[in-house]
Amino acid sequence: MHIVITGAAGFLGQRLVNHLVSAGQLAGKSLSRLTLIDQTEPPRPETGALATKTLALDISQPGALDDVLAEQPNVIYHLAAVVSSAAEADLDLGMRVNFDATRDLLEGCRKHGLSRTRLIMASSVAAYGGDLPHTLDDMTALHPQNSYGAQKAMSELLINDYSRRGIVDGLVLRLPTIVIRPGRPNAAASSFASSILREPLNGEDAICPVSPDLDLFIMSPATVIDALVHGAGVAGEELGAFRAFMLPGITVSVSEMLETLREVGGESALAHVQFRPDPKIEAIVGSWPSRFSNLRASKLGFRSDTDFREIVRAFMDENA
Repeated sequence: MHIVITGAAGFLGQRLVNHLVSAGQLAGKSLSRLTLIDQTEPPRPETGALATKTLALDISQPGALDDVLAEQPNVIYHLAAVVSSAAEADLDLGMRVNFDATRDLLEGCRKHGLSRTRLIMASSVAAYGGDLPHTLDDMTALHPQNSYGAQKAMSELLINDYSRRGIVDGLVLRLPTIVIRPGRPNAAASSFASSILREPLNGEDAICPVSPDLDLFIMSPATVIDALVHGAGVAGEELGAFRAFMLPGITVSVSEMLETLREVGGESALAHVQFRPDPKIEAIVGSWPSRFSNLRASKLGFRSDTDFREIVRAFMDENA
């Protein structure tokens, strides 16, 4: 089986690569090749006999993926994206990477006859917004309130239509806010959700730009990777006509997150968090829904985390 990953140098891409290399198989089939793509060449994993190619490509350029798609990959993970705040700050960049590149990828699949290739795109809770019910379900309409969400929603519709036409076997997984990410804060509006835990647990200061009453819909990195892997094995017949849905997460408020920080790290850790309101961040993150009824995802075998404390403790164990 030949697997292609765009955005392979990123946080999720690297975790997915490590999982696939360790497992040696996907959806019950042995891996034979990995093609890893990002704007800078991704790290080359220790893969033994598994053939691996790492490529630095600007996938927003028309035809950039043509040679890769000509090799008839079995599964494509489309993780490359310009994140929320960056896409809001630069509309042209967000459109090129988040939408135009997805359309070009789909056209490449069409050109090379990849009707049996499973294309999995990571979408986002940011595709929702506006005047929403208390709890969303699988039929809640998309009304994004920021450019990133709009670009993801447009890409979702294209993947649905190309799948309906039998051009590709698409699947879109809308990701909750991922907590706790490693590294440093980035341009994602939700970056603070990891920072207010990660930095204090490392004895560093962190800024919280939103109200402590704000609710977030979250998922751990490990559970996201489980979902990406599981998605490769769900039959197209089970997915049906509409190929996009929200993954199951858990709802937690910022104040509950900070209380968990105090429980596991003590008052000294909590003292590292400073509230500094940022209306732009609050407007973006506050437009995202925080409660979902994930019946469809659950029926298809996707799982959620069960306890926020376990997410934090898993991060601490991983970084001990």
